[in-house]
Amino acid sequence: MPAPRLSLPPLPSLVLAMLSIQGGAAFAKSLFPALGPFGTTALRVGLAAALLFAVFRPSLRRLTRADWAVIVPYGAALGLMNLTFYASLKYLPLGLAVTFEFVGPLLLSLALSRRALDFVWVALAALGIVLIAPHGGEGSLSLPGVALALTAGGLWAGYIVAGGAVARRVPGTAGVVAGMTVAALIVLPFGLGQAGAGLLHPQLLLAGLAVAVLSSALPYTLEMRALRAIPTHVFGVLMSLEPALAALSGLLFLGERLTALQVAALLCVVVASAGISLTGKSVHAKPEPVS
Repeated sequence: MPAPRLSLPPLPSLVLAMLSIQGGAAFAKSLFPALGPFGTTALRVGLAAALLFAVFRPSLRRLTRADWAVIVPYGAALGLMNLTFYASLKYLPLGLAVTFEFVGPLLLSLALSRRALDFVWVALAALGIVLIAPHGGEGSLSLPGVALALTAGGLWAGYIVAGGAVARRVPGTAGVVAGMTVAALIVLPFGLGQAGAGLLHPQLLLAGLAVAVLSSALPYTLEMRALRAIPTHVFGVLMSLEPALAALSGLLFLGERLTALQVAALLCVVVASAGISLTGKSVHAKPEPVS
């Protein structure tokens, strides 16, 4: 008689997936002194692409020119999104970087929905952004960090649109693997320029592998299991907790404390994201599809 398989219910699986992603981001930030944000990104995305090939073994030779025409923008958005988000972590606490990044998917939801109530949610998110935007003076946020996180959010929206085109054009995992490969090729020169031979240090390679697993492989597996059992809008609402979980990870693993005003602003974005997931078209997607 086969041994019983242990499995988590869908909602705890999804929460664990988000905790894994934000814990992975916190761990990645701890590598910045040795590799810098670009070096860390290159290690993470490059190892994720290698894991994809090892697990799925796709035949990329079968992809046509038309396939690559949608895969390349998808991979470019994925690679540049990771570069700009990790670069923003050099200037911002993890929780605030994720909060600013969420602006991209929120605006995309608004563009796709155009329901009157969705403008209320976006106004609430805008209030949150205004509350934590750089105002000058002691303790103000870094303007370059905010700009990088918002850029990452815009690229996240582009990644969602491009990912939909890839899913419609290239069935199965070949499109995702090819896109991750494009992303790796884009970020590798930046990583080599910043970290050089440090990317090949055995301990740093092992740490990069841990980041790739925590930020991609484990959460992807948990999410796919959860999505089979819960509606898409519920998935979108739960994903809206990501800024709060990012702030928690930043506090626990990096000692990053947010002010009361910053927490209030973060909650504005969380509520706005949850609201637009319930009333509009949910377009949330993870920055990293698989690994």
